[in-house]
Amino acid sequence: MEDMKQKKEKKRISNHTKGILCVFAAAFGFSLMTFFVRISGDIPTMQKAFFRNAVAAVIAMGTILVAREPFRITKGCGRDIFFRCLFGTTGMIANFYAIDHMGIADANMLNKLSPFFAILVSIPLLSEKPSRLDWASLLVAFTGALLIIRPGISFTVGPALLGLYGGFGAGTAYAFVRMLGRKGEKTTTIVLCFSLFSCLLTGPYLIFDYHPMTGKQWLCLVMAGASAALGQYGITSAYKFAPAKDISVFDYTQVIFAALWGILFLGETPVPLSIAGYVLIIGTAVYRWHRMRHMT
Repeated sequence: MEDMKQKKEKKRISNHTKGILCVFAAAFGFSLMTFFVRISGDIPTMQKAFFRNAVAAVIAMGTILVAREPFRITKGCGRDIFFRCLFGTTGMIANFYAIDHMGIADANMLNKLSPFFAILVSIPLLSEKPSRLDWASLLVAFTGALLIIRPGISFTVGPALLGLYGGFGAGTAYAFVRMLGRKGEKTTTIVLCFSLFSCLLTGPYLIFDYHPMTGKQWLCLVMAGASAALGQYGITSAYKFAPAKDISVFDYTQVIFAALWGILFLGETPVPLSIAGYVLIIGTAVYRWHRMRHMT
């Protein structure tokens, strides 16, 4: 009996480790996506968003075909999928614009405010009441965001505010994903709908403002789409191995990866105020993660 308990414990630890590794893979993938979007050069944001999602859509469709799964939207999920796609797409476009006009580490950090926005959005959508810890976390996290945006100090305030909206869009999209999860919608259906919706929304802009691309730019956008697919499937797989409360904090390594790409390849060094903002936001996320693990 004792041996069986030990085996189960080993299996639990093993799955926990797999979950963390998948989160690291997702963070690595999303950081590469931002890097390739940035180095793709002077291409309109909408064009970048279209090709990034076109590649992700092909990968999602390929996954469905290989698994031989029927593609259908579960009854009662259409409205939630629409809003997941709408907020996810507009948030992604805002994030891409921020990536092009400010340091990629700063842009990634603003996008990583999404869990805190999800707390706010979950009040009306999911009837969830934030705790005192949640409210305190929100206050500290947004203080960190102000240190990154630095209103009145830098010409990047406009892109930074769009980057902030990117975090809001992602957080709102995640809240709708939670609603879809409660209704039993499949992950592949959600991913494919998001990719196709994004292509439909950004595609018309290519008709009026398409910029011819070099071979390098094509390669960068294909790699951005492939990296994004790695991120999406990595994060989805992670939560199959372990609960979000145990592993979600490791997703903040994306900011570290992004800062590394910026330092090594783009000559970007985060300013002290930005670093202080990172510490506040990541520190708050780590503290919430630690408290929640011991409260459940």
